[in-house]
Amino acid sequence: MDDTGKVQSVKEQIVSNISGLSLSTLRKQRYYGTGIPYMKLGKAVRYDLRDVYAFLQNAKVFPRG
Repeated sequence: MDDTGKVQSVKEQIVSNISGLSLSTLRKQRYYGTGIPYMKLGKAVRYDLRDVYAFLQNAKVFPRG
């Protein structure tokens, strides 16, 4: 949600640009039920920007040493 309480939903192309994941990878992840949470609105697929950024944050690896 943004400051007004609305979900900021974006198309898969935007998620691909933000995350660096290809459209093919995003589609495979949806098919297998993995990856970034998404919404289905009819045939349209949308991602909540908060979920995208949370997914990327959780994917961080902190090297030891």
